[in-house]
Amino acid sequence: MAAYVVASFHINNQVGYEAYRAAVWPTLQAHGCKILVADYVSQVVEGTPNPVTVILDFASKAAASAWYGSPEYQAIINLRTDNSQGTVVLVDQWVAPE
Repeated sequence: MAAYVVASFHINNQVGYEAYRAAVWPTLQAHGCKILVADYVSQVVEGTPNPVTVILDFASKAAASAWYGSPEYQAIINLRTDNSQGTVVLVDQWVAPE
């Protein structure tokens, strides 16, 4: 079953964050990820979410976890966490009941 990484965050340091954007794509490609959403000016219709929304598509939650915990991603994660604040969650694809 497919799974998704959903990130919602605010960039505190744009210059520092640019290094993350450049470095993260190869790690995603290596794990078979597809980027479904990367919106840096998300339109708020309810509540007070962060302006950046990213949704990544993986083959499974195990695949998403493998990417997140990979040495390649862990080597660059600080480029995101040092320059932004927000949340990241791993979620399973919804399957309609029969």
